[in-house]
Amino acid sequence: MTKVIVAYTDPSWVIDARDNLDGAHESVEREVFGTDTEIRLGLRGEGGFATSGTRFREWLLTADAVVVHRARLTGELVGALADSGRCKVVARQGVGTDNIDVGALRDLRIPSFHVPDYCIQETADHTLALMLALQRGICAQDRIVRRGLWHTRDGGVPGRLGGSTLGIIGFGRIGSAVARKASVFFGTLLAFDPAVHHDAIAAHGVRPADTVQELLGRSDVVTVHASLDDTNAGLIDRSLLRHVRPGTLLVNTARGRLVDSAAVLDALETGVLGGYATDVYAPEDPAADPTNRRLASHERVISTCHRGFLSQDSDLSLRRRVATEIQHVLATGAPPRYGRLS
Repeated sequence: MTKVIVAYTDPSWVIDARDNLDGAHESVEREVFGTDTEIRLGLRGEGGFATSGTRFREWLLTADAVVVHRARLTGELVGALADSGRCKVVARQGVGTDNIDVGALRDLRIPSFHVPDYCIQETADHTLALMLALQRGICAQDRIVRRGLWHTRDGGVPGRLGGSTLGIIGFGRIGSAVARKASVFFGTLLAFDPAVHHDAIAAHGVRPADTVQELLGRSDVVTVHASLDDTNAGLIDRSLLRHVRPGTLLVNTARGRLVDSAAVLDALETGVLGGYATDVYAPEDPAADPTNRRLASHERVISTCHRGFLSQDSDLSLRRRVATEIQHVLATGAPPRYGRLS
């Protein structure tokens, strides 16, 4: 009897400290799928997971279920999966869906789902951590002390947060969680989200802004939590940054493509922005892009490696929920119950 095959394109949680695959990390998946399922934990290529090319395509086409982390599932790949007739379900192992062609999955009737609510607290906490580190000059001070110096005012003199305004772009699950936590620190909170009614924003004790330009003009710190789609790539660009107050701090824990890196770099160098903290770049690794390399090395920038979602609890929860939902679809033929995309 042929085993069912579940292929994970780029499961970062199976990589050990030496950058090797460690099959011992599939315990959660094995518990859910049992012994009758073949679990494929990525296709290794030169320098990491192979996530494109003929070899990757052929590897995907033998799977009954495909789990995508940060690999791109293009319309062409979705079409190939549909033509193969084997793939029963596609899972996006995470929140965002900008790296999978959801429209093609719908058109070709391949069931798919994501997990939009597994790391709300972690991402909100990470946002606040970046925000406070940037505003208080924590990383700048740490670098000074590591050099054997002791200069209290190096790295800038912060203002008092209690008299400051935080502007939140995107008021969904994470944006509203940030508002709840940030209310302890900031005197005023503003939010802009065209998909959320003003009354719903106000119910969180947050003042709604009519436009993103209004929000930028009234905020001392701005944090981005919009979901990425074809309409808002490069949302934070040169034209929009003209509306910020001089010295405004900008934080991005959403998606790298929401922010124009060149525009942010120029704004930092001209003093329009007082600092930038980010968990995300586009492309994913800033070393792969000359502008992002300059941005990441700027003295008033704090970067982390796209880990705002990460905790032991969120990691295990995500893996179990993805495996359980795939098993449900494969065992019953019914569509996904949670986070359904197509």
